[in-house]
Amino acid sequence: MPIIKSAIERAKTNVKANQRNSAQLSTMRTAVKRFEQAKTAGADNVEDLFRQASAAVDKAASKGLIKRNKASRDKSRMAARLAK
Repeated sequence: MPIIKSAIERAKTNVKANQRNSAQLSTMRTAVKRFEQAKTAGADNVEDLFRQASAAVDKAASKGLIKRNKASRDKSRMAARLAK
């Protein structure tokens, strides 16, 4: 455990940021999985789920949780799956 006050504060900040980032990443993954499952099941709200998943991927990329190329690749794959 750090002894210096600024290091203690930074450790607390890192824990909070880690929790926030983990939650955001989990939300993105859940949205993508929901889209994939709906597409596989042939649900009628696939386009809405695609929009939600695409927005979640964009948000994660803008926050720096995933790289821009990964976001583009994921969205491209989802779009191709939607069109299929």
